[in-house]
Amino acid sequence: MLAFQLSAADPVFSGPQPGEATTPFKSVEIIGAEAGQERDVVTLNNGAPTLLVFVHGIERSILPLMRALDDYGAKFKDRLKTDFVFLAAERVGGMEKYAPALNSIKLKGRATLSLDGAEGPGNYGLNKECLLTIIAAKDNKAQASFALVQPGIADAERVIGAVAKMIGDEKPPTAAEISATQPQRGGMTPENGKRPMAQGKDPFPGAVPTDDKLQSMLRRYIRKENDDATIDRMLQDVRDYIKDNDELKKQAADGWTRILHFKDVYGTPYAVKQGQAFLEELKKP
Repeated sequence: MLAFQLSAADPVFSGPQPGEATTPFKSVEIIGAEAGQERDVVTLNNGAPTLLVFVHGIERSILPLMRALDDYGAKFKDRLKTDFVFLAAERVGGMEKYAPALNSIKLKGRATLSLDGAEGPGNYGLNKECLLTIIAAKDNKAQASFALVQPGIADAERVIGAVAKMIGDEKPPTAAEISATQPQRGGMTPENGKRPMAQGKDPFPGAVPTDDKLQSMLRRYIRKENDDATIDRMLQDVRDYIKDNDELKKQAADGWTRILHFKDVYGTPYAVKQGQAFLEELKKP
């Protein structure tokens, strides 16, 4: 796939760019007393400074960043609106998918599900390759935009820095200060969205690849919207990439072992079937 040919230097765009409008769109509350209630968060916020976070899917690796943004939004709730907007192919499945995780994460900001499907609001031009698209907006115009394909806590300082500038916070937290607030907080597992993670330990089989390109390929592979032909092309791209590199083969084997452990959560039935065959292929001498 063309997306796999992008290098780290290639620009990635997603969502309104600085100066462009953040137009109204419909979403629905996922959890809480008002679960099921439809919202138009842009209209409700009425031009107030807003941290708008579009989430294509929840993975363990992005939770520290989401929490850091949520904590910052809560600290300045008197001058900043914080909205997490989750994306899914359809309403019922999306609510069922995200509700357990959100009950575990306990975000302080508003969490809604977009009613525009997996692509999100049409006017926003969200890039499905980005796990998170973050918009800092004021007066219904984007002030800063972040298209994050592989988001992590390392992104928190620059995102919060842009939001701080927008709301007039002259002493935004440093990267060290942000990271220091995260280790003591529990997390969720993809299995049930509730059980806390043991700090410093990874209790699941396999491992997330450390190679950036291979990790990106794996994340694309587990998306629910992939059709069968896309799955086949992705696996061939992986084969072409790892070739005879024993280290990459081991990382691929560990990666597919991990996602197949969560086969009821990640990917499509066809992706699971082909992934199992691919894993057996990798294990052959």
